[in-house]
Amino acid sequence: MKVLVIGGGGREHAIVDALSRSAQVEKIFCAPGNAGIARQAECVAIRETETERLRDFAAAEGVELTVVGPEAALAAGVVDVFRAAGLRIFGPTKAAARIESSKEFAKELMLRYGIPTAGFRAFSDYAEAAEYVRSRPLPAVLKYDGLAAGKGVVIAATHEEADAALRDMLLDDKFG
Repeated sequence: MKVLVIGGGGREHAIVDALSRSAQVEKIFCAPGNAGIARQAECVAIRETETERLRDFAAAEGVELTVVGPEAALAAGVVDVFRAAGLRIFGPTKAAARIESSKEFAKELMLRYGIPTAGFRAFSDYAEAAEYVRSRPLPAVLKYDGLAAGKGVVIAATHEEADAALRDMLLDDKFG
């Protein structure tokens, strides 16, 4: 079986390593991969969010299964694109991946269905967010709404830390 792994980080390297030990897997491609992954898979110069190029590659190479690692690829809808083309792929659809890619969506979903979660407020305006945080006890848990490569949460112990995090999230877009 030919397998395509989408991504190029440690998670994808672990997936490639596990797949390389299967007698059922004859060839592994990884897009984009990295130098370490290249020891076990053929790396392909396609970014993880180029969903149509990934689909076209998988179809042209006769890939029988694709495994998606990064959240960015899932949020870009790679699973939907592959399924529409009749290609087998492991991962959630774009709609399902929204639970991971949007903290605000996930919190609203939990609230709507009575799933226990901490209280929250969502802001797009820096001044409003800063005023709210100053009115609340510390520490403040601040979450960036979007993909942030696992770095979208700040626990601010002081108002200065909170202000810096809010600037990074709402003014300087350092997380997205």
